[in-house]
Amino acid sequence: MNKDKRRIILERLRAENPHPQTELNYHNPFELLVAVTLSAQATDVSVNKATDKLFPVANTPAAIVALGVEGLKEYIKTIGLYNNKAINVVALSQILLDKYNGEVPENREALESLPGVGRKTANVVLNTAFGWPTIAVDTHIFRVSNRTKFAPGKDVVEVENRLLKVVPAEFKVDVHHWLILHGRYTCIARKPRCGSCIIEDLCEYSPPKIK
Repeated sequence: MNKDKRRIILERLRAENPHPQTELNYHNPFELLVAVTLSAQATDVSVNKATDKLFPVANTPAAIVALGVEGLKEYIKTIGLYNNKAINVVALSQILLDKYNGEVPENREALESLPGVGRKTANVVLNTAFGWPTIAVDTHIFRVSNRTKFAPGKDVVEVENRLLKVVPAEFKVDVHHWLILHGRYTCIARKPRCGSCIIEDLCEYSPPKIK
């Protein structure tokens, strides 16, 4: 896909949604960090249902540590992998208290050193909480980037690097949200909704031929 076509795609996505936001509910960087950590292999809807009850009770590292692993499990037990997630969230909360004065560090290396926080989670926090031009590649963005040929790659790191290379600076802060929403609601996994897609005429997807 050439750069002119990419720019038109980005301009259309921006026109449709000028100020895209994450669908996770949060009010501060720590809530976002917890929500993103809980969202691994889970839907934003399921995470929001849990955190809408959790955060009014515990939305700081100190409060989460006070709640403890077993206490936290009671709030997040409807989320997949909740046992390990509870352990990680309490552990990262303790580290934030011990090393960062209870604040979420605006630093990739520091974020990725926290239990349960990988590159994707760090990218989301840096982008959404701090406005960094990072691009977190999840399954939706990986699918859209490859299917449309916008930024193809064999794995999430390759797709991330390609996106960082081909997306102009003016779009970098928001492109993560545009692509994830496009993949979640239009360019869905099983059968993309091409007829209602605003970039269908620019997409280079070749649907499999029916034998």
